[in-house]
Amino acid sequence: MSLTLDTYRLLGRSGLRVSPLALGTATFGTEWGWGAEQDDARKLFDTYVGRGGNFIDTANTYTNGSSERMLGEFVRDRRESLVLATKYTTLRRPGDPNSGGAHRKSLFASVESSLRRLNTDYIDLLFLHVWDFTTPVEEILRGMDDLVRQGKILYVAMSNAPAWEISRMQTMADLRGWTPLIALQIEYSLINRAGERDLIPMARAMGLGVTPYSPLGGGVLSGKYSHADLTATSTDSGQGNRKSFNAGLGMVTERTLAIADVVREVSAELGRTPAQVALAWTLRNPGVTAPVIGARTPEQLVGNLGALEVHFTAGQLARLDEASAIDLGYPHDLLAGDHIRTVVGGGLKIENRR
Repeated sequence: MSLTLDTYRLLGRSGLRVSPLALGTATFGTEWGWGAEQDDARKLFDTYVGRGGNFIDTANTYTNGSSERMLGEFVRDRRESLVLATKYTTLRRPGDPNSGGAHRKSLFASVESSLRRLNTDYIDLLFLHVWDFTTPVEEILRGMDDLVRQGKILYVAMSNAPAWEISRMQTMADLRGWTPLIALQIEYSLINRAGERDLIPMARAMGLGVTPYSPLGGGVLSGKYSHADLTATSTDSGQGNRKSFNAGLGMVTERTLAIADVVREVSAELGRTPAQVALAWTLRNPGVTAPVIGARTPEQLVGNLGALEVHFTAGQLARLDEASAIDLGYPHDLLAGDHIRTVVGGGLKIENRR
């Protein structure tokens, strides 16, 4: 059965209902050399919300604050019906070490700044954006809990952090009666399945809904790159666009282009676009709640939303999985072996329904 944006899903172990695709707004503003001007960003917002979408994703420093400022204007007349997620930890003022990081001072100042830009008195979902490896987890959790108790944020979540730290935080929150985490945002796509090693299984076990970013692999899976881009850098030909930026980050490789070729083959068989196929594959993972999709034009957005209607055959899924498969590494590969299953289970077939 096809999904729609108003086929809402529960986010993690909460009662919060969100659309199966979140609208990413890192493209709201042109300060980073690409993106949409305010009028075009408004069209993107109206297109998404008009189709029943309610889950909006931003961050305190996206396009130097323009993303939050635009959203503050766009959501004014429908704030209560939307789930607005933002993030903190990235540096807000160059030269000021306390304007970034996961610590309490950064957390409180960032949330106050986001509330002003978003023109709201509460944030539905606050993500810790990037793990800093210095702030004690007790300080993070207690600070988040204080803000929840003040009514400034409703739910808390994590992004770009080690699985063992997140699981430790969730356990600590449970034991101390602090606000639990309900979501995890990670990079995840057919060209980056590293989250399957520990992060996604951990999220399922700990009650966190996964909201993957870059589900199109920086555009590689949409078919916009070719072998000519293998040697590109972010400054080639003086370009300051996202395509050259992603190529310069090393997202374009022989392996990722080979995966994109299989995506293109499957899309041709289905009469769909490569982007729709890549997004639909991500949506099928039972650990994924809502991939975050971005666009520069309403046409791109509408095209991406078509992923909700894609249906695969078993053979097509097998080809996509085979082309993008990763080595899970130790101890996963060891524990999956027939010898180990025999040692610990006597060779019996035991179905895990969790």
